[in-house]
Amino acid sequence: MVIDPKRDWLLLLQKLKAALKGGLSIVQIWNHWDDHVAVASKSEFLGKVKQLCQKFDVPVLMHEDWEMAMDADLDGVHFDEIPTDFDHIAGVLKGKIIGITVSNDLDKIKWADRQKLAYISFCSVFPSSSVDTCEIVRPENIEAARKITDLHIFLSGGMSPENTSHLEGVDFDGVAIISGILDADDPTQAVEDYICAIQHKNR
Repeated sequence: MVIDPKRDWLLLLQKLKAALKGGLSIVQIWNHWDDHVAVASKSEFLGKVKQLCQKFDVPVLMHEDWEMAMDADLDGVHFDEIPTDFDHIAGVLKGKIIGITVSNDLDKIKWADRQKLAYISFCSVFPSSSVDTCEIVRPENIEAARKITDLHIFLSGGMSPENTSHLEGVDFDGVAIISGILDADDPTQAVEDYICAIQHKNR
């Protein structure tokens, strides 16, 4: 699940707790803050997220801001683009989870494989109200990724339990979800529905 910190924090934490009960495997905090939020307040929020996730043994990643991830002692970082100083960053993040968004860029997939990242994430598989900065991913590029790398593959953007289960022939390990869980009346059930759909597809 991807957490959008522009939403109400109290409600987010309530939704997160419910979603964790459904079986989340990893949480990412989107680097998407209101302009007025102070660094100390961000750190406090990250601490609360981490504390909740630790109870379920679920790792927490920070989106883009690797320095904030280190300050908060999070489990890793998700990048949208390859940082220009990646060698330095990778050294600082040694032992942490690192993933990257690849979209339709096969060269970026090859780069991620050479760097031995933890995973790659395709964005956007379907049109999404939460993600409007990603190009639509061509299914053949997701299929090509499995021939290039053994890294874990995640899909994001407009994913629902229904369209997830219908991606026949597409080899992936999980999905990254924002509104499909955060807007659900029952986040626990929503997570269980996604897991069930993925398991059904992979039978």
